[in-house]
Amino acid sequence: MVAVLDRCRAAILAGMRPQRIPPGPGQESVWDYPRPPALEPVAARVRVELGGVTIADTTRAWRVLETSHPPNYYLHPDDVVTAHLEPAPGGSLCEWKGTASYWTVSVGHRVEVAAAWSYPRPTAAFAAIRDHFAFYAARMDACWVGDQLVEPQPGGFYGGWITSEIVGPFKGVHGSRFW
Repeated sequence: MVAVLDRCRAAILAGMRPQRIPPGPGQESVWDYPRPPALEPVAARVRVELGGVTIADTTRAWRVLETSHPPNYYLHPDDVVTAHLEPAPGGSLCEWKGTASYWTVSVGHRVEVAAAWSYPRPTAAFAAIRDHFAFYAARMDACWVGDQLVEPQPGGFYGGWITSEIVGPFKGVHGSRFW
């Protein structure tokens, strides 16, 4: 995975847009994901851990698939320990999903401000993820899809989760803003 990201960064620094990495057997290319994004249920168990505590554990997750992005995972609110969440200031607008609310995630002395988000009133196309929680993998100790530890999407803005089934290059690396 690191070698792939290094190739992408090198291509960007050379002033060219990286080329789509052909997916191998059992893999998906983020460049085959649609725009506008698609929403699909996830059959695998999805978990999030922070400070030695499991914050979320669900088999009722959804993933959003959008061109050039690793999937974002939205976890069912009944399967998230909301005692570890509190509203964070600010919000953002997604042209496809609507207005997001942000959440601070804390366990003991560990506090991650605006490390999760949700859509309390999503657009009709994304109604299935109403009040579900998504987490920035880079801000958590561990995020899992099935038995696979997730690698965070590069950069600090996007919250995609990279697994071995996903190939890029991934938006978020330096120079990818206008992909």
